Amino acid sequence: MTTIADALASARKLPGAADNSRLDGERLLAHVLGVSRGALYAHPERLIGDREISEFRRLLKRRGKGEPIAYLLGNAGFMHFQLAVDPCVLIPRPETELLVELALESAPEGNTGPLQIADLGTGSGAIAIALARRKPDWRIHAVDISPQALALARRNARELGARNISFREASWCEGLADSALDMIVANPPYVAVGDPALHPDCAFEPDVALFAGADGLSAIREIITQARRCLKAGGLLLLEHGHDQREPVAGLLSAAGYRDIRHYRDHAGHDRLIHAREGRHPPAKSPGRFCDYASLRAE
Repeated sequence: MTTIADALASARKLPGAADNSRLDGERLLAHVLGVSRGALYAHPERLIGDREISEFRRLLKRRGKGEPIAYLLGNAGFMHFQLAVDPCVLIPRPETELLVELALESAPEGNTGPLQIADLGTGSGAIAIALARRKPDWRIHAVDISPQALALARRNARELGARNISFREASWCEGLADSALDMIVANPPYVAVGDPALHPDCAFEPDVALFAGADGLSAIREIITQARRCLKAGGLLLLEHGHDQREPVAGLLSAAGYRDIRHYRDHAGHDRLIHAREGRHPPAKSPGRFCDYASLRAE
């Protein structure tokens, strides 16, 4: 029989073990045993059954081949909650939490009815659920082309009590009403096909959620074009983009008639988010506030 202490020690000796192998081993063993990481050290002498140690080693082997630990655990943290994830959806990133914060800060004020918000390419539902939980009076439309992703997003919304979300299987703004939305938020694919800088973990994530043509901008182009039809006059479009895509994305927005284009940086200081307003009619006054955080600052 193997103890918890033995299992954790063996995890750090496996071929392909990464620098964070100790943390990975702890998380995977806690997952297999159904206990907290703290419990592993509270009872290091606990014996592990053959079936449990076999499952633990199987997960370690997959991790050693580069499979993201979020897929092995079946969940990932986002904002202040846990989302179920699997290989049909992108694993939520910290940068996307900043997109949620920006949406909350930028939302128009003084509306007589509930705000109508679309989350395009919802994936696991991370953005839509975060907004719905913070703003239960908003009406969130979560859109994705993948039925598997939508099924997972619906499950996440149900388990997290986000009831003010409707789900639509469609490509971007397809099927959304004209001039109906106060805000569109999207973390679309923005990686160029063949990008050599792509992190190895991304090899396990769905191509449709990562890649966007030869320049990484094909999805953003489509959204910018389609969003103008669906946004109310002066409505907001908020996009996450690649760290080197600030200028081309701003150029696309300007050419399409958007105004009030603002750039925001992530925690690492990289250009990551962009805000633009549908340009038919300027509002009588500024409808909201904008983020002024050290880690999320407009220029």
